[in-house]
Amino acid sequence: MTKTTIAGKGRVPYSVQGTLLLLLLFITGCGSDGNRAGFRGRSMEEDHEAKQALQGIWVDQETEMVAFRVKGDSIFYPDTVNAPVRFFIRRDTLYLKGAMTMAYPVDRQGEHTFSFHSATGEIVRLVRSGNPADSLFFAHGRPVTLTYNEVTKKDTVVYREGERYHCYVYVNPSTSKVYKTSYTDEGIAVENVYYDNVIHICVYKGRACLFSRDYSKKSFEGLVPDGFLSQAILSNMEFEDADGQGFHFHATVCIPDDASCYMVGICVDEEGRAGMELLEF
Repeated sequence: MTKTTIAGKGRVPYSVQGTLLLLLLFITGCGSDGNRAGFRGRSMEEDHEAKQALQGIWVDQETEMVAFRVKGDSIFYPDTVNAPVRFFIRRDTLYLKGAMTMAYPVDRQGEHTFSFHSATGEIVRLVRSGNPADSLFFAHGRPVTLTYNEVTKKDTVVYREGERYHCYVYVNPSTSKVYKTSYTDEGIAVENVYYDNVIHICVYKGRACLFSRDYSKKSFEGLVPDGFLSQAILSNMEFEDADGQGFHFHATVCIPDDASCYMVGICVDEEGRAGMELLEF
């Protein structure tokens, strides 16, 4: 699992410590139930002139670190693992439309300056970038996902009652994305992107295929709570052992980069029938 950061000449690379003004936009306090309820009750009319004036790359006035780039109706971040977010401006308030719609009062907006109130009440002051090299921070195009993107194959040979069996596990990254918000020590929220997996298992007796099936996290609905599944990925599958009941596989469904996991047992019998049970969580 790798994390890539792109930096331009003469600019300090973007870091976790430098995420203050980028991710103050995502602290959960600014999306309180009261604010969201009030927002839903109002007109969605935009200030198109203010949105157009915000187009471009913006830099922190004090640290000179790149905060974000505004292009069209989206805000893009320099860190390759942070997903872009849609926005609009209405009545001197900046709204971000991510997993929740957040509201940030605008303090001042000019041709070369932009400042707004963070969730903590501080004023974040930005200036328009005049350095062409700052565009290199956004050369990656798409957010980098934090899960591996290559097929992993596992092959186990099992001898059972004098017969030779092959148990295969193929971990295949899918195009299904999972978004997770985590927090730095300073309480700054960072939204990361992960790819889920589809895992194929099969059991062969000699050349005869006894069982072959794809599993996704949806395969475990009813065993793993829906609320957990929506935030989780099917992270792994391992062949465990073989006994009189059949061939046992263990699947793990986990919140990315977290200790929270469910383990589900899959047992394939000699007739090619598969059963599942929750083992631990």
